[in-house]
Amino acid sequence: MAKDKNWIQKSDIKKGALRKQLGVPAGKDIPKAKLKKAENSKNPLLKKRAILAETLSKLRKKKR
Repeated sequence: MAKDKNWIQKSDIKKGALRKQLGVPAGKDIPKAKLKKAENSKNPLLKKRAILAETLSKLRKKKR
């Protein structure tokens, strides 16, 4: 099974949509508690965006 290396680039991500849904102002970090609560949301689109945000945060390189 071949995995696509550029799946993130090909995905249809709307920048700022999760932030807008959660009511977090631009330039501020989304609190982990709000993100965890959104992952258990009944709204399927909000849930999907929150899970993707959590996944992508794990891919970032940690600063030293």
